[in-house]
Amino acid sequence: MYELRKFYINGEWVEPARPQDFAVINPATEESVGTISLGGPEDVNRAVAAAQAAFPAFAASDKRQRVALIGRIIEAYQDHYEDVARAISDEMGAPLAWARKSQTFLGVGHLQTVRDVLEHYAFVEDRGGMRLIKEPIGVCGFITPWNWPINQIACKLAPALAAGCTMVLKPSEIAPLSAMVFASVLDEAGVPAGVFNLVNGDGPTVGQAIARHPDVDMVSFTGSTRGGVAVAKAAADSVKRVHQELGGKSANIILDGDILERAVEDGVDQCFSNTGQSCNAPTRMLVPAALHAQAVEIARATAARAVPGDPKAEATTMGPVVSQLQFDKIQRLIEAGIEEGAELVCGGPGKPEGLERGYFVQPTIFANVNNDMTIAREEIFGPVLCIMPYEDEDDALRIANDTPYGLAAYVSASDIETARRMAANLRAGMVHVNGAGMELNAPFGGFKQSGNGREWGEFGLEEFLEIKAVLGYAA
Repeated sequence: MYELRKFYINGEWVEPARPQDFAVINPATEESVGTISLGGPEDVNRAVAAAQAAFPAFAASDKRQRVALIGRIIEAYQDHYEDVARAISDEMGAPLAWARKSQTFLGVGHLQTVRDVLEHYAFVEDRGGMRLIKEPIGVCGFITPWNWPINQIACKLAPALAAGCTMVLKPSEIAPLSAMVFASVLDEAGVPAGVFNLVNGDGPTVGQAIARHPDVDMVSFTGSTRGGVAVAKAAADSVKRVHQELGGKSANIILDGDILERAVEDGVDQCFSNTGQSCNAPTRMLVPAALHAQAVEIARATAARAVPGDPKAEATTMGPVVSQLQFDKIQRLIEAGIEEGAELVCGGPGKPEGLERGYFVQPTIFANVNNDMTIAREEIFGPVLCIMPYEDEDDALRIANDTPYGLAAYVSASDIETARRMAANLRAGMVHVNGAGMELNAPFGGFKQSGNGREWGEFGLEEFLEIKAVLGYAA
């Protein structure tokens, strides 16, 4: 059992101003795996004050000092790699092997990528008689989600440290355990007091207190579009910078039969990865109408290989969804798909056979889905795939872009020029061509209601910088 009731403020583990115990539930067992305390505005005030006091010295630190600091964090993280992986598995039900390979790996991956960027990054540039200076924006508030808990902390924290910012983190109260382990890593690595602070709590209380705090210069939020709207409204009165990485309903366009089998298999696997709990999951698979039946059979066979079950079991490839709330939402949307006339290929309502305890969802595929159906419009955030037939390339592009979201898109074609042409016309922040994977130095972010700003690598670093122009510098 994890007993983690304290907050990390000004380089120390401190008691909450008003303790309020909150049980962390293991979604695979539906039982408590630990206890945290929920904070309030007084705890946020204390954390922001610590970050504000630490900012002048840290902002003035030499770039080489920050490179060395990130290097020490990487070393300490590697020492606690297994602790992070097990915490992620316990808090969100990720299969332990997956937690090690992907979830925990991305934490150190972002740290390493940003360290490499920082070593070569120029904060000062002269253009004629003008000098451009890039300076840290100040105190940053981070509000992070439960679905990729360490990834979303590291891809904010690493560039903020590199820029010379100080910060206050509110991890998801649903999955806070890995964040607490990470705070211990930062303490062990010698992050200066006040530079990093952590306050647990819920969104309406601690999240809103961070977003509206007048001494927070930037708030970076990852979560639902609804949550992002609330954060932006709270931040508006102080005109702080707001960075948001929100929802998605990503289209996966398969353009011809020569690549059909590989593209369908990859699309199903990616949709079901992390139990479908990824904002950039390719949840709408668009296939030529003439190939629809063939694609459905390939998808059915691929889904049959998924093994839901105990996250600690080696054979498990799919864990539960994170909570009863998420389970109930997914069940409602699966029922809506059936009621609205989509063809249920596999899965459906209820839990997988033999898994009566835990928030397990059947790997589910719908076929003959049209873009007016609820399951094609709403972000389901579970292992549910919609297969959608289209008539020609223009029709595919119309369907793909007919969404309020624009985080990611996927295109597969035997002819690379065709794939490139389609990619150029998709309204999404990231387009994966022919199965291309993520790159940690690529800009991560979206169009429309998928948010604003970019994370990862150099693009993430620049989100935490202000640009100052000194005119007549060379005079």
